[in-house]
Amino acid sequence: MKLFKTKFKDLKIIKSPIFSDNRGYFKELVIEKNIDERFPFKVMSFSKKNVLRGMHLQLKYPQGKYISVIKGSVLDVVIDLRKKSKTFLKIFSIILSEKNAKSIFIPEGFAHGFYTLSKENYIVYSCTKYRSKNHEITIKWDDPKIKNIWPIKKPILSSKDKKGIFLKEFLNKN
Repeated sequence: MKLFKTKFKDLKIIKSPIFSDNRGYFKELVIEKNIDERFPFKVMSFSKKNVLRGMHLQLKYPQGKYISVIKGSVLDVVIDLRKKSKTFLKIFSIILSEKNAKSIFIPEGFAHGFYTLSKENYIVYSCTKYRSKNHEITIKWDDPKIKNIWPIKKPILSSKDKKGIFLKEFLNKN
């Protein structure tokens, strides 16, 4: 397993080795000692093509997230919302897929979302804290600051994601 640093403090890309033979393959997803975090809350999602989920974060119980794609391919996007960070309000994006075997560790204080590129997409999230529904915030996916990052104008969205707030509104409240 190889760990790659980014220009964002504590945001890491992880490349897992794939061990293949005539039966299929084996791939390590998370090795906690490499990230120096514990992940008590693990969930997965399935999304069809052209789904956009995000941009999500929790303020009161912020989560670090380790994201891996088990099947398919996604454009994974984060925004640094840590006010004291050198990369505050900067955006990072990466393609995560079953084939490239890359994962991302997103530290607390980032908004996170992804757009699905394949017909079937299975994503595993390992989180440093449990979900706190009452403390979730959604930043609009098409906020002027980030809308140009997405390769689609009309993605499939949840009702929650359609009701997101603008980044400017978020910054004024926090």
